[in-house]
Amino acid sequence: MNPATENSHRFTALNPSLLSRREISLLGRIGALEVRRAISRREIAAAQALRYKVFVEEMGAVLPAAAMRARRDCDHVDSYCDHLLVIDTGIEGAVEDQIVGTYRLLRQDVAARHAGFYSQSEYDVAAMMRRQPGKRFMELGRSCVLPAYRTRRTIELLWQGNWAYALAHGIDAMFGCASFPGARPHAHALALSFLYHNAAAEGIWDVKPIDGLGVGMDMMPPEAIMPRAAINTMPPLIKGYLRLGARTSRAAVADVAFNTTDILVVLPVGEINPRYVNHYGSDAGRFAA
Repeated sequence: MNPATENSHRFTALNPSLLSRREISLLGRIGALEVRRAISRREIAAAQALRYKVFVEEMGAVLPAAAMRARRDCDHVDSYCDHLLVIDTGIEGAVEDQIVGTYRLLRQDVAARHAGFYSQSEYDVAAMMRRQPGKRFMELGRSCVLPAYRTRRTIELLWQGNWAYALAHGIDAMFGCASFPGARPHAHALALSFLYHNAAAEGIWDVKPIDGLGVGMDMMPPEAIMPRAAINTMPPLIKGYLRLGARTSRAAVADVAFNTTDILVVLPVGEINPRYVNHYGSDAGRFAA
């Protein structure tokens, strides 16, 4: 992962041989919080341990036996993606002890050289890409933040990192699974129905679940849906995607292992709400390191 294009040029002019790997991978900073790419196996392991705390200890996920013993949420995708970290430099100790949030980023060209995307186990994302051969896609996944850091500042830094990374790599569209708690889709009938009627992806962006996995999200008629109530029942991450201008799948998938109800979120970069482009800067410069 590199900084946003403009900052990358600035760092290069300063003679890269004099910069640490941490400085080169730094994407943004707000106060004591930094966002950057993981630069070592120890940092990746720490991010996996943080994911374990959130997904297993807090949300009740059941991982493969080896992962449960290691107390780390890890899979084959971890070995070939980039790991975005939010680090609280105000915490004493090693960098691994300062990681308070993480996101997993996987570019289409990298996925093609390895075993593909995580999302493809639930959704036919390949069909969406075949319809748009000239676009560059990136998967966002495994987003989690420690409870004490679930604040606007942390979320802003995560999106600063995503935005800077996407600009640096010429990404045209981001996508990924986003989750509701519990593996019972009908328990989220209000929110899922709202998404179906108001935010469903159409045409070239439509993504269908793998055969046999999907549960239709049109569980309630439009006239029975109270928009504000529906939005209030959504996890913060999904509400954040909607504010950015994202679209969603028309069907949900129950992930029993993770105890979640998943939807596929698609965010074309060219259609991101201009308010947020202005907030972060068209060059990702607002919170640039």
